[in-house]
Amino acid sequence: MFSEFGVGGTMAQDEESALLVALDIGTSKVACLVAQMSPDSGQLELLGHAACASRGLKRGVVVNIEATTHAIERVLEQAELMAGCQIHSVYTSISGSHIRGMNSNGVVAVRDQDIAQVDIHQVMEAAQAIAIPADQRVLHVLPQEFCVDGQAGIRDPRGMSGVRLEANVHVVTCAANAAQNVQKCVERCGIHLADLMLSPVATASAVLADDEKDLGVCLLDIGGGTLDLLIFTGGAIQHALSFPVSGDQVTNDIAMALRTPIASAEALKLEAGSAQVSAVDTDAVVEVPGVAERPSRRIASTALAEVIQARYVELFEMVAEELKRTGMMDYLPGGVVMSGGAAQMRGACALAEDIFGLPVRLGLPQRLQGPEDIARNPAFATAIGLLMHGAEQQRHEVGRRRPERFRGMFQRVRRWVGKG
Repeated sequence: MFSEFGVGGTMAQDEESALLVALDIGTSKVACLVAQMSPDSGQLELLGHAACASRGLKRGVVVNIEATTHAIERVLEQAELMAGCQIHSVYTSISGSHIRGMNSNGVVAVRDQDIAQVDIHQVMEAAQAIAIPADQRVLHVLPQEFCVDGQAGIRDPRGMSGVRLEANVHVVTCAANAAQNVQKCVERCGIHLADLMLSPVATASAVLADDEKDLGVCLLDIGGGTLDLLIFTGGAIQHALSFPVSGDQVTNDIAMALRTPIASAEALKLEAGSAQVSAVDTDAVVEVPGVAERPSRRIASTALAEVIQARYVELFEMVAEELKRTGMMDYLPGGVVMSGGAAQMRGACALAEDIFGLPVRLGLPQRLQGPEDIARNPAFATAIGLLMHGAEQQRHEVGRRRPERFRGMFQRVRRWVGKG
């Protein structure tokens, strides 16, 4: 990823290779963030951003290659213009009801007395050697804990002495064709797909605190087409699931109940909506545009809230049933954290607290330096998490290449001394 100064590279090339680009391909919007690591603070600094309406996805899955590609091209061009750079590769996300999660474990014999990275790699490979449907592919193998010679609860076994290494992991799979279609759309734009990441896993990196993950917390990533659920206990993911219903269903309910166009229903939801009827002024009214040439009419704001509340109650009760089914409801002292565009609905957190009987907060990203409307916006949490993942990959790449760089330098010095 990095080229060495004076060895076939230039400063400009090195700066461009250090750029991080996140591409969040969602059902309702496609967003692109361009950032770089600050050399002074080590924090991510936002250089450019863009977002546009998404027309090629349904419930998190690409259903129109051309429309999705066009949306990606559009946001990439706008982000490049704002950041003043050329984008070559991106980190992107995937979600949808095709996502599956399962717990697995693997065991290997330690090569030497001390556990090294190669042993960890081998035990992770062993843990993911499970039978999955032919139409699925492994997306993530997420470690939960390691055991060394029967001693459990170890998060990082590197350097420890032992002869038997065991890993408990959470394996996330996705539909192979869904992943291929995302990759195809990105590559049609002449862009390299650096990595594909499950949307809520990226979101979790941006909005969850380590203390919450340790205690036990449920993340609800509520987007336009899907509601993604992640459960953390002991600092690791224990359960992942995606529901094919979310914010778009709220908009459709408003359009059907109030007999107004979809675009008008979306505007009403964002401008005057509430997920709690009790939080709405009983004297307030909203103007509802008519369909085609029919005249608009005025209705009580409580009528709009009733439609919205009914759908949010259904969403939260569906999540509550899943928490009870998995037996995780009693293991979430960290409560529930909601993120995503649809999580910002007025009254949604209070309604969720009533249904779950747990503390609920709105997850605001905290790890990006930039304008508040982007850097602290739950609607961009997934994209910010992708940037964080890219930064981590970049650090690993630098750490891996540094010994190679010095080894090459010493070889050149030896050759120069030998000639002397």
